[in-house]
Amino acid sequence: MTQLEPVSKPGVKPPKFGSLPVPAHVAIVMDGNGRWANARGLTRVEGHKAGEVALLDVVAGAIEAGVKNLTVFAFSTENWKRSPEEVRFLMGYNVEVLRRRRDQLNAWGVRVRWAGRRPRLWSSVIRELEAAEALTAKNKTLTLTMCVNYGSRVEMLDAINAMSADVASGVLKSGSVTEKTLSKYLNSGFLPDVDLFIRSSGEQRISNFLLWQSAYAELVFDDTPWPDFNRKSLWNAIVAFTNRDRRFGGAVDKPAK
Repeated sequence: MTQLEPVSKPGVKPPKFGSLPVPAHVAIVMDGNGRWANARGLTRVEGHKAGEVALLDVVAGAIEAGVKNLTVFAFSTENWKRSPEEVRFLMGYNVEVLRRRRDQLNAWGVRVRWAGRRPRLWSSVIRELEAAEALTAKNKTLTLTMCVNYGSRVEMLDAINAMSADVASGVLKSGSVTEKTLSKYLNSGFLPDVDLFIRSSGEQRISNFLLWQSAYAELVFDDTPWPDFNRKSLWNAIVAFTNRDRRFGGAVDKPAK
């Protein structure tokens, strides 16, 4: 997919979805790059490179389906445990992808946002994320949130510590904290609740990703490794979502006849 390619592909259209509305917010753990590459005799970094095309195709598919928010797990706070070589590649590659793709995303009407921690994250990555945010700030077709140096547990701890400091200074009243208050202190607090949570490559865990917003998300675990994931894979997950019964803790009594 080049920078000048349109959102839609000739002859490729979204299917008819089920009874529920299309999810407003889709979150994706883009898993399987390394295993995809190793299975082909390639290094893990080659898998990450292949994942770039998958991401752009999924963004396009989300636009076509009418999704308004797409949030992807690009680099977690736990990913620093990987080899120094892979970490260096991922940091540099994030910079390259943002620089190379931001004009394409802007042309599609995509607003780019970032959720994650500043400490330890390379300043070059932060600059590119903020540049992409500034360039696309007025776009309204789709919000693409890149979670870079993100982990949900540490995000909550940071929020609790910030609230504690504000209580101590009198900015926040003790005992007045609500769910809405906590959301405002999260670095991902601008995100709405997740409707559909997808993980590629067959693993069935959420890996410390958007725990707060995913309280009532519908989960789809797809066996497809991320480099092979595409807009059709996304649409299949949306079909599954729109055929689910979302009750949010409620229930309807329907005794069998």
